[in-house]
Amino acid sequence: MSEAYRIIGAARFGGILVVSDHASNFVPEDICLGIDPALLDQHIAVDIGVAEIGALMGQRPGTAAFQANASRLVCDVNREPHAPAVIPIASDGHAIPGNAIDHAGHLARLERFFHPYHTALADLLDSAPPALILSLHSFTPKLNSSDEPRPWQVGVLYNHDDRAARIAIPLLESQGLVVGDQQPYSGQLLNYTMNRHAEADGRPYLGIEVRQDEISDAAGQAKWAQLLHRIANQVALALS
Repeated sequence: MSEAYRIIGAARFGGILVVSDHASNFVPEDICLGIDPALLDQHIAVDIGVAEIGALMGQRPGTAAFQANASRLVCDVNREPHAPAVIPIASDGHAIPGNAIDHAGHLARLERFFHPYHTALADLLDSAPPALILSLHSFTPKLNSSDEPRPWQVGVLYNHDDRAARIAIPLLESQGLVVGDQQPYSGQLLNYTMNRHAEADGRPYLGIEVRQDEISDAAGQAKWAQLLHRIANQVALALS
């Protein structure tokens, strides 16, 4: 297992690949973020629930999960490599003093986590091209820095390629869900991994954000793993 990523299940040609950039809250022992350890269980460090959903989906034939193996606070692989947020010095009102590193430290962090993650994902997509990439994230019911609740149970995000989104949104709505189209934020702003590995090569992808109170326990994770497996396959078939 790499320090930067993990693969669950067997990726197959024409299957589903579930990609989660923020699946882990792991911080290596030699990296000190200088924060309260309790923050590692909150959304600033990890997309709550997505690791478990990806693992459940990766157990199904024809589906595999590719997940980041370190916290987004160590290195956010879904940001531009030279953007400040790739190694954040603050997140949702919390300072991350251990990330106030020099340029050499920044480059070393990228070499250790960012580049291996994206190289491995590119190799996996080339060796076993999927019918659909499911980009899986989760979001908080409310940000710490805002009093405004987020009513959507699930959001569908995309940049320019909305082929999968247009199919998935009505399918999700048919389940009685409150679905956000480019909510709680726009995929045109935060879509680095899919821009690089899907849109750049014309690969179909579906960007999904599940609200964390929906998937904070095993029952919710099992429910959403089953639902997303079904939706992803329906989308893949509709696109074929």
